[in-house]
Amino acid sequence: MYSDWNACHVAQLACTGAHFSHAKDFVFRKWCELAVERNVVMPVDLSGSCRYGSLFMNRVFGGSLRGHFQHQYNYIDHRVVDLSHDAADVGAMTHPYLHEPDYFELDSLQDSLAGCLPRVDRWVLEFLAEVDARQQCPADPDPAAVVLRA
Repeated sequence: MYSDWNACHVAQLACTGAHFSHAKDFVFRKWCELAVERNVVMPVDLSGSCRYGSLFMNRVFGGSLRGHFQHQYNYIDHRVVDLSHDAADVGAMTHPYLHEPDYFELDSLQDSLAGCLPRVDRWVLEFLAEVDARQQCPADPDPAAVVLRA
């Protein structure tokens, strides 16, 4: 079944700086877990994760997928949003944010993305649960800011 990844999808969560930072940390943890599962070298950054990362961002923060044969990223609220923007592989690219819409129509890419979705959907559920837990139980206050009263 063909998915139109160039189409804009609805967000489940606003793409704020705090949510982006949490998403980046979360996906890196999952990328490391996947490396252990696959018995490959532990990653030092999100290099090579753009399919998983861009699908994850699309499912959580909406928008559309963009990219080309070397890299995928997101376009959310009229902005390029790339979870792996500071990864070594992205930094080595001449044009990481080139967008070739027809690339997303290739059967091989459609199949690859479809193969990533079950894992990504599990990650999304886990991430949204983490976000909810953080909202229910905010982080402990700064101990230096606590005032003791007699």
